[in-house]
Amino acid sequence: MSVPRPVLVVDLGAQYAQLIARRVREARVYSEIVPHSMPVADMLAKRPVAIILSGGPSSVYEPGAPQIDRALFEAGVPVFGICYGFQAMAQALGGTVEHTGQREFGGTKLAVLESGRLFDGLAPTQDVWMSHGDCVTAAPPGFGVTAQSAGAPVAAFEDLAGRRAGVQFHPEVAHTPDGQRMLEHFLYDIAGVERNWTNASIIADQVAAIREQVGDKQVLCALSGGVDSAVAAALVHRAIGDQLTCVFVDHGLLRAGEAEQVETDYVQATGIKLKVVNAADRFLGALSGVADPEQKRKIIGREFIRVFEQAAREIALEGDVEFLVQGTLYPDVVESGGGTGTASIKSHHNVGGLPDDLKFALVEPLRTLFKDEVRAIGAELGLPEAMVWRHPFPGPGLAIRIIGEVTRERLDVLRAADRIAREELTAAGLDRDVWQFPVVLLADVRSVGVQGDGRTYGHPIVLRPVTSEDAMTADWSRLPYPVIARISTRVTNEVPEVNRVVLDVTSKPPGTIEWE
Repeated sequence: MSVPRPVLVVDLGAQYAQLIARRVREARVYSEIVPHSMPVADMLAKRPVAIILSGGPSSVYEPGAPQIDRALFEAGVPVFGICYGFQAMAQALGGTVEHTGQREFGGTKLAVLESGRLFDGLAPTQDVWMSHGDCVTAAPPGFGVTAQSAGAPVAAFEDLAGRRAGVQFHPEVAHTPDGQRMLEHFLYDIAGVERNWTNASIIADQVAAIREQVGDKQVLCALSGGVDSAVAAALVHRAIGDQLTCVFVDHGLLRAGEAEQVETDYVQATGIKLKVVNAADRFLGALSGVADPEQKRKIIGREFIRVFEQAAREIALEGDVEFLVQGTLYPDVVESGGGTGTASIKSHHNVGGLPDDLKFALVEPLRTLFKDEVRAIGAELGLPEAMVWRHPFPGPGLAIRIIGEVTRERLDVLRAADRIAREELTAAGLDRDVWQFPVVLLADVRSVGVQGDGRTYGHPIVLRPVTSEDAMTADWSRLPYPVIARISTRVTNEVPEVNRVVLDVTSKPPGTIEWE
């Protein structure tokens, strides 16, 4: 993919490395994450316009703690240190880092001593988010101290001549309200970085890269209905038109209205050539009698492979298919250690897994993007809003939201309850406040209830709304009680098989977002 020169975020073990990279991109500047173990020469080979050193859990003076090679600061590239990165930078350049016993964790008042560039135009007292047990007690030669707190005599410093700066706190988190402005002051005013990472530039770069990669060959895409595969396919279609064929395997495990959304709304919006395979009976037959969640996943993956293989063979009759579109996102690349970009596929979460002998060259137009950027690109490409903002949905679909055997009747019950929950969330204007909203049917559980004048033994439904930024961690959504009440009332009134609605209030960890 053709991309601008990056701001490198050097990951020193921080829980916020991805968040830093996202904040840089929100400033319309392209960023990449690299491990602190990467040699400086390899970092510089990426021709970075600036480097940001992340936080981390270590103490700089402990044996084995990540250190920053002084050569990084002598390369003429602007550098910004955050938390541990700030301390490692200070130590490498001749400053002093000590364990004073004055730890600061959480919200902290910061006193700005002189505005410099980072705090230009900001209030003299700042609310910031701290997380440190060590602190910088003396800035390196050539650096001016620009802020302090009760536990950090040097909480920020700048060397404008060397285009270097750092802060003890975390400007990337929402708990530092002016943090994004501080980060932008570094990028624009200290590093002199250009704002060239926009939706239009991403689309233009991708279209050119896809055309160069694919040429006049045929391309295949497994379309799931999710935002990632939908946007990836739309980008490829913008580049090569009818050379792309999408395959939509309807396994009968989608939520109400989703198959129609793919087959009708998406095709109308994009003009994409779509092959639909209706395989619900096949999948339900294979799942008959199976309650174990891992077995469900394996069966669904196996059947998907077989159906997709057959569709690929039928399409290949019209011309050799050499490329496969994948909706791989940047977090997938980072979490897998960077990816290899090989042309042989074994499995992928977007398509449910492909066989070892099914070989394509990959086209991954979203490989450098975060989820929020993918949504923005989808909107720019004119995709239906309901598809762009669709909540993440597992590949095995409703099969792993039914605790017990998957049957057509149980799917109908869960679809009806799920539809009501989504309708009420939308009516309350909360769709974008919730990351994901699994609705779970406890099919193997019977709950006693009273409906009308008689006793009932119906199924419980579990509501599992969560908030998250990247699904690595999550918290249960504090939905307004009236919304929960409306969902409960409608489900128990409109879905006869259900007589109890419960709310899952478990965070991740210790729980997972999905129940199976």
